[in-house]
Order: sequence, then C-alpha cells, then structure tokens
Amino acid sequence: HVHLFLDVRPTDDPASVIRKIRSRASHHLRKEFPELLKLPTLWTPSYFVSTAGSISTETVKNYIAQQRS
Repeated sequence: HVHLFLDVRPTDDPASVIRKIRSRASHHLRKEFPELLKLPTLWTPSYFVSTAGSISTETVKNYIAQQRS
C-alpha cells in the first residue's frame, strides 16, 4: 500500500502518470531484487487518484504520515 502526493499538471492523465510511476518502480525493484523477475507483475491493476482541492499541503502530508503502521 503506497501513498503518493504528487504535483502534476491539470492536463496530465492520471492513468498515464500512474503507469509511468509503476513502470519505473518495477524496473528499479527488479534490478535490486532479481527474484522479482519471475513475477509477471508487481502491481494490482487498481489504484485511487484524487485531487487535493483547497486542502493545504500540510494537511495532506499529515494525513499520509498518520497512515504509517
């Protein structure tokens, strides 16, 4: 489970942003942990995207920090 707080252009397609993040993360994880190469994928197809709207950056950062187990 991963929380990301990103600053992207309003014209950026969320699906494309997520696809790029997952692709680069998979590349680096598989490079560092070769045993992951045998898995067909590292990610489930689901994800959730939302805008922060008028909420402050600090509020979002605090929320994410509270999600740590």
